[in-house]
Amino acid sequence: MPTDFTPWLSLGGGVLIGLSAVFLMAFNGRIAGMTSILSILVKPRDWADQPWKFAFLAAAIAAPLVLFMSGYDIAVQVPASAPLLVIGGLLVGIGTMLGSGCTSGHGVCGNARLSPRSMAATATFLGFAVVTVFMIRLITGA
Repeated sequence: MPTDFTPWLSLGGGVLIGLSAVFLMAFNGRIAGMTSILSILVKPRDWADQPWKFAFLAAAIAAPLVLFMSGYDIAVQVPASAPLLVIGGLLVGIGTMLGSGCTSGHGVCGNARLSPRSMAATATFLGFAVVTVFMIRLITGA
């Protein structure tokens, strides 16, 4: 399954993610890690004092919907079965708990703050990603 090389779209997306993280920190003093933002769904005590999380989640849901409704076609292929996706999601959740954060929190925000823990976490994420791709390609012959 080939992957299209889209340097300008990728650069634009990265700039937007970086700017959103900078603006959230500058204007709200908060780190733009999805784990902490999504925690509002499971920690009702946070609902009243953090409306910015609702706004962030609403924008994260609305943006792709607006793109889809504009007629932009995003070709998505998921070569894994539903049970494998569920298992993968659970493993990501466990890793997020063990790593005290997710890739967005550590990779984008923590590294920008020169956090040693985030640098170690990001190196671990990337290392396991490389090993996983290697193993899957070795097993599947892709």
